[in-house]
Parts: sequence; structure tokens; C-alpha cells
Amino acid sequence: AALEAEARRALRAGPFSVTHKMTVPPSGDKHDYMSQAPYFWPNPRTPNGLPYVRRDGERNPEIDRISDHRELDQMVAAVYTLALAYYLRGDEVYAAKATQLLRAWFLDARTRMNPHLQYAQAIPGVTTGRGIGLIETRGLIRVVDAIGLLAGSKSWTTDDQRGLEDWFARFLRWMRESKNGRDEAAAENNHGTYYDAQVASFALFLGKRELATEILLTARQKRIARQIEPDGRQPLELARTRSWSYSVGNLEGLMLLAALAENVGVDLWNYQTADGRSIRRALEYLFPFAIGERKWPYQQITAWTPQELFPLLRRAAVKYKDEKYRAMVAKVPRAAPSDLERLLYPNP
Repeated sequence: AALEAEARRALRAGPFSVTHKMTVPPSGDKHDYMSQAPYFWPNPRTPNGLPYVRRDGERNPEIDRISDHRELDQMVAAVYTLALAYYLRGDEVYAAKATQLLRAWFLDARTRMNPHLQYAQAIPGVTTGRGIGLIETRGLIRVVDAIGLLAGSKSWTTDDQRGLEDWFARFLRWMRESKNGRDEAAAENNHGTYYDAQVASFALFLGKRELATEILLTARQKRIARQIEPDGRQPLELARTRSWSYSVGNLEGLMLLAALAENVGVDLWNYQTADGRSIRRALEYLFPFAIGERKWPYQQITAWTPQELFPLLRRAAVKYKDEKYRAMVAKVPRAAPSDLERLLYPNP
């Protein structure tokens, strides 16, 4: 019922487009996605505020002047909700609306986004775009899932499917060949995690199983072994001013990689280095802080949100079927009856 209520609201949403922004990208083409780095502010030491300087974890409200990131997130949320409602209820009206939103963002020559992020997370006075901007498209993984949920509907046509496959093929090529894409691939923190998740997801969508398998096998050493300490700490996330939020967020990305890896027979859930670095260990490190047994010793300049970890724990308990995880899950609140998690994941 909660999903249907959300889907009915989504029927009134959009359409969304990168062409709605008032700012014109450096290319002069409004079809190019653009955004501004959220943690950079005017320089107090210069008359014109340039170059902008970094204040980690503090969001500059100026970023809202460019609407692309906001509209992208709204499109992803609406399309996923509508597709899931169609899949579970079979009501074609939801599929028709999801199709309309997808065509506007990806296919319609008047409103579509060009398949690159050359101008994402610009810093005034420094750069017109950075590889870091690829974190902003991690929601496209949900779009890929939504396309699968729409399969078989009357609204979603063969031409739509081919058009989206072509768009993602070009975007994936840009991710792997451009300087910005290569920079993000080399990132060792959460940015690298979500880069891999996008590449693996889009590769699976396009039938490139060898590429997906390569990325997911490499993630054992490149992501899990390098990002997680033997005791479960994630040092690159702990160094941030929002260390709890980033630790949970990166762990969610690693678990997403583990879920994607199941499609190609790679087990990241149970992968462990000789000295104990693993997804499981990272989760167990965070658990006592989430339930209040220990006080978080690192910087967190925004609100403390222990509940962020609870969905990850419930998902992990389905994978780690042992007494320890049953006891851990018993200490966290059950998902509310209206929580979409109850529709998406088994009940641990």
C-alpha cells in the first residue's frame, strides 16, 4: 500500500531533463550534465572568491542553482518506484509513466542527456569538471534495475530497450576511456567503490559478462583488501568530517558489489584476506556504535544517524546465516510495515 501511494505520487512527477537548467555548460550544450562540487566555498582571501576552497562535509547551497543533480535523483526515484509498482501490481499506468520519464531523460532528442559527465562537480576557479562527479550517477544502477522490471509491459518497446542499451554503452565507454573516468576508477575510497558498482551493473545490463566478472574479481583486492583494516575500520572514510556517514555509505557500496557479483558466480560476501579484511568484518566493526554500546570516536559534523546501518545488517543477516548475526539482528528495530526494504529483501 505504501509503494502504491508513492507510485501514485510519482505519476504526477516530471518529466525531468538536464535541459531545464538555467546555467549553460562550458560546451554551450545544455544536454551536457553539469554540477558544482558541494564542499567548495568562495575563497575568503581573494576579492572575487576564486579559486574556491574545500570545507569537507559542509555543503555549499550554491550547488542548488544548477538543477541537473537534483533532477537526476528525482528521475531515478520516480522511475524505480513506478517500475517496482508495475512489476508487483501489473498496472500498465505505472509502466507508461516510467517509460515517459526514461524517454525524456535518455532518448528524446529535445531533452536527453548526453552520455558523459565531463562537467560534473566543477570547482569555480579550479576546474570545469572532475572524475569525482561520477559518484552522482550511482543512482543509474537503480535505473538499470527498473528497466528490467518494465520488461514485458506494453509501454516499454523494443526501440526503448535498444535506445537505453545504446545510451549505457556510450556512457560506459566514456567511463572507461575518458580522463575523468580513469581518475575515478583509480580512487581508493567510496568513489572507487561506486565506480566499480556502476561499471559492473552497466556491463551486466549490456551482456558484457567478462567485463563485469573482471571488475568484480578485482574488487576483492582493489576494494575490500585495500579499504578495510583487519579490525573492520575503513581508514579513508574515517578521515572524513562525516566519518560515520561515509563508513556506512562505502560499506553499502561494497555490499552492492557483492550482490552484483552473485550474477557471475563471484562470492564477495565471504571473501576474506589472510589477515581478516572482509565486508563482514567492516559491518561488525560498525555494529556496536549503531546500537549505542560504544561511542563513535571519530569526527561527524552532521547529525548522528545510527539507523543508517540497520538495513545493511538485515541484508547481511540473510547471507551470514549464523547465530552471531541472528543475535545482532535481534538488537535492531524491525523494518516498518511500510518500509520498501520488506518488498526488496528477504526477512532475516
